[in-house]
Amino acid sequence: MPSKYRSPVMDRRSFVKIVTASLGSMMAAIVGLPVIQYFISPALGKTGSDDWISLGSLDNFPFDLPTLFNFNITQVNGWERSSMSYGAFVLRKEGQDPIVFSDVCTHLSCRVNWDEENKEFHCPCHNAFFDANGEVVSGPPPRPLDQYEIRLDGDQLFIHLTEG
Repeated sequence: MPSKYRSPVMDRRSFVKIVTASLGSMMAAIVGLPVIQYFISPALGKTGSDDWISLGSLDNFPFDLPTLFNFNITQVNGWERSSMSYGAFVLRKEGQDPIVFSDVCTHLSCRVNWDEENKEFHCPCHNAFFDANGEVVSGPPPRPLDQYEIRLDGDQLFIHLTEG
């Protein structure tokens, strides 16, 4: 009676173990590498932004009246989409380049408002006041209102927004 054929190198059980381990490793790599990349990519990606934002024509901003301009910046990070709201006060004076102030108080980052009656910026959080040039008049802010760097292109006004 003839004996069953047996491979001198590998038996059936060893072959199944090797094939199962190989297929399992390939499936783990196919699923695992994108997951690892998803978690690591924010650390390797761009951490801040550096943009010139158009505020439009200078004709939109009257002289001697700080005018609020609001804008949003949307960032996409993988599947996450986040939108940040910003504001800027544009102050034009006759014969001078415009000055653009951030609408964020330098004390605790509350939003300031222009008080036309008293001709000053008012922060409602801690009752801080800034004059028309952004200098601290009273209250707890440690420094004047931040100013944006500006660029004029014809009659178009741009501000330099940096974050991160």
